[in-house]
Amino acid sequence: MPKAARIALALVIGGAAGYLANWLGMPLPWMLGPMIATTIASIIGLPVAAPLTLRPVVIPIIGVMLGAAINRGIFAHLGDWGVTLAIMVPFLASAAAVSIFIYRKVAGYDPVTAYFSAMPGGLNDMLILGTAAGGNERRIALAHASRILVVITCVGMFYGFVLGVRPGGSGGRPWIAMDVLTLEDWLWLGGCAVLGVPFGKLLRAPAPNMLGPMLLSAALHLGEVVETAPPTLVIVMAQVVLGTVIGCRFLGATFREVGRDLGLGALSSFGMLLVAVAFAFIAAQLTGSHPSQIFLAYSPGGLTEMSLLALAMGQDVAFVSVMHLLRILLVILGAPLVFRRIGR
Repeated sequence: MPKAARIALALVIGGAAGYLANWLGMPLPWMLGPMIATTIASIIGLPVAAPLTLRPVVIPIIGVMLGAAINRGIFAHLGDWGVTLAIMVPFLASAAAVSIFIYRKVAGYDPVTAYFSAMPGGLNDMLILGTAAGGNERRIALAHASRILVVITCVGMFYGFVLGVRPGGSGGRPWIAMDVLTLEDWLWLGGCAVLGVPFGKLLRAPAPNMLGPMLLSAALHLGEVVETAPPTLVIVMAQVVLGTVIGCRFLGATFREVGRDLGLGALSSFGMLLVAVAFAFIAAQLTGSHPSQIFLAYSPGGLTEMSLLALAMGQDVAFVSVMHLLRILLVILGAPLVFRRIGR
């Protein structure tokens, strides 16, 4: 099949799965549904392809939506952020140690591959660093893809079915129709999405395509220049694309590879999540915050995906986004330094 047809098939599968997940009342249905369905489609060999060209388009939209959820109440809790961040350093070391043990002793990976597979950083960043250091590129990619898949699914299910949170298709917000926005609203929000990308790159921050639009959108909403979020239908389509891209990361892998790496990724992720729970309770005792919010901030998923989960679960989007941004920065800066010392 032509690539365009395979991309269309993946999006159709993702959209149908999102609709089904929404009907079943799953948490974050328009991302989790497509993610799970296209993962299965990739594993069983259906002719699907990731809509990678659409990802740079939808990520800024997600950023604008997340920025719209930030309100002035965040300034009352800025003092607690420093404590949570300080505790994040030993948390990352502990979570990485557990994961390295699993990939080294249980999986039998070579030291370089085990180390960069275990780091709770961004997929692309760890893949680049690990490959440059001589690690197995495919195993590192599958390890991080499975980590993101397992963490997002487990955390989403935990909040949805254990804590009873039932967000709607809009990610925890009321449905916003297309005609609710004025022309001025469209121009402001569209400007955040378009100008936010170069702004994020100017900041040299991880995930600039999301962070830049998010910061501009937050500034406009805090200043009450605009008071509405992007239309729900646009957000739903963006989440379907995002979930489809994640699921299609398993394309080309054999049943044996996917089964083994998903199993190892699940084991590693469960280990890191248990460590996250322990440190979340410690941080909660010191700050007076609810453990569920800190747990979401420590859960080692993707920045964009965990920020979406924060919005869907009614948590502080700014807090969770900032903590994940700093987590990725700490891992990107610290992992190579520690690796060089261990390597010697």
